[in-house]
Amino acid sequence: MWEPTSANSGPRGSRCGGTYEPMPSSPSSSAQAARRRLGERLREMRTAARLTGREFASRVGWADATTVTKIEKAQRTITAEHVRLWCRVCGEPPEREAELLTEQKAVSQMWQTYAQLAKSAGGGLKARQERLRDRYWRVRRQRTYQTKVIPGLLQTEAMMTFYLSRARADQHLQRDDIAEAVAARLERQQCLTRPDALWGFILEEDVLWYRPGPDETHREQLRHLLEVSASARKNVFLGIIPRDIDRRGVIPGEAFIMDDDRLVTVELISGYLRLTMPEEIRMYGEAWDRLLSVAVQGEQARALIQRALHALG
Repeated sequence: MWEPTSANSGPRGSRCGGTYEPMPSSPSSSAQAARRRLGERLREMRTAARLTGREFASRVGWADATTVTKIEKAQRTITAEHVRLWCRVCGEPPEREAELLTEQKAVSQMWQTYAQLAKSAGGGLKARQERLRDRYWRVRRQRTYQTKVIPGLLQTEAMMTFYLSRARADQHLQRDDIAEAVAARLERQQCLTRPDALWGFILEEDVLWYRPGPDETHREQLRHLLEVSASARKNVFLGIIPRDIDRRGVIPGEAFIMDDDRLVTVELISGYLRLTMPEEIRMYGEAWDRLLSVAVQGEQARALIQRALHALG
């Protein structure tokens, strides 16, 4: 069910050889890089049409070429109207315009700050949780890699309460709807019972040892992970990458969630990065396969959880 799909990946839990390229190393810059790529395509289109920046500006009624330069260098937000304007002036066919509009839409949706999310959700956490509901009931295969925290779908109620309380404090949210947000997240966990979907989780072993909250909350959480690992569910996979494993070039990267082969989300300190471009999706799919190749499951995974649990006393 969770065999690697990449030709470069070895069997689960193996000490596979080879040297691999890491996952994208700077997720916070991916959105800006995408804007620059789109701007470069607009510039290439203009130069192919043998138009200088000044000539282009003159044709669209702008006073000078400053706006043209800023758009093509991604120093200004590139809108759908900009794409249509460049295509019209440069004489591009409808197919090319449609392609660039698809790219522009993906770029515009890549990055959303927590401040923007809070505003759209009325300043609370409950609406954010509810907004994600459909996503988890549509996806057919979700892959989660985590380096810092227990994934939301595997959290206990106490751990959810702790994490969401920290999120409210860190993001300076005035509304206190933590209890409602926890209830919405608990409801979302029912998606794990879907017989038509697969859920894969890979954790770095350090996640088991981090104690951001009270010891009892952490102890309860580790016991829950033992239950998940020992359950008979065929559609839920839990793998753990041991601290002392010979990774052979499988480099830890940023945590991510991958929905089918169409969306990757990366949570950063200040917001969410959403990746939808096929090339980037492919890179994260290959990264998952590499991580899967050094992850252990079953009794080996439970032994790692037990070790962290024993350390709590």
